[in-house]
Amino acid sequence: MNTALIIIDIQKDYFPGGKYPLVNPESAAQNAYMLLQCFREHGGKHVHIQHVELEADAAFFVSGDRGTDIHDFVAHFEGEPIVQKHFPNSFRETNLLELLKEWGTERVVITGMMTHMCVDATARAAADFGFAVIVAEDACATRDLDHGGTTIPAEQVHKAFMSALSSYGQVLKSEQVIALLAAEISEQ
Repeated sequence: MNTALIIIDIQKDYFPGGKYPLVNPESAAQNAYMLLQCFREHGGKHVHIQHVELEADAAFFVSGDRGTDIHDFVAHFEGEPIVQKHFPNSFRETNLLELLKEWGTERVVITGMMTHMCVDATARAAADFGFAVIVAEDACATRDLDHGGTTIPAEQVHKAFMSALSSYGQVLKSEQVIALLAAEISEQ
């Protein structure tokens, strides 16, 4: 099955010292890097998604600010596609769908940040567009959320969203994704 890797918003503002740090973004980024290297080594199609806010007074991902840069953990190589977006859904008002169609993509592997926003919105949209979806759960990160005076820890937010996304596709660890892809290659 023709598979593409989507790396969503692994950008500097989500890391310590950034304007909107997540919980354990380094671990998620390292797992995303492992998948990225797998795709690079085997000639797999992959795309970086970069969120840039349109409003100059946005809290983070401000246009022209270093916080919008793709983090060094998953450094973008020259010639690799970057899709800039302004909404949580990576398909909304971008060329991502056209790019995936151009590649003949049937399935997407999704990694990135934040689990409860852009990963969720993009995975659901990908399924709606007819792609088979795999979310690499350990290659995604989020943060604590507050609702009605209650703080929901990032780990619980992440697990709740992964549970919901399992209705849209497979939710696997990065090593399981690599094993699955390797098994498919060996069957060819």
